[in-house]
Amino acid sequence: MRVVRKREYLLELKNILSYIAQDSPNRARVFKKQLDLRVDGLVHFPYKYRQSIHHDNVTVRDLIYKGYTIVYRVNEMHSMIEVVDIFKYQDR
Repeated sequence: MRVVRKREYLLELKNILSYIAQDSPNRARVFKKQLDLRVDGLVHFPYKYRQSIHHDNVTVRDLIYKGYTIVYRVNEMHSMIEVVDIFKYQDR
């Protein structure tokens, strides 16, 4: 399996990192590094996290990291994990 980060996810992540970097650029780098490790680790256990509460589909999952929800879809037919969105729990 491979991880594919969709455009919407990348744009939202960029906004989040910019916001964190206003206070501490180093904290933004650490946040991204740790998040990337978790997302890349999905290839080993794609169903590790809960089924999404925002979608009624067993292949859509929610990874929770530091108050952010990372929504991803397991696509077994194409052997990939599509990371589709990231948001703070208060935003949705």
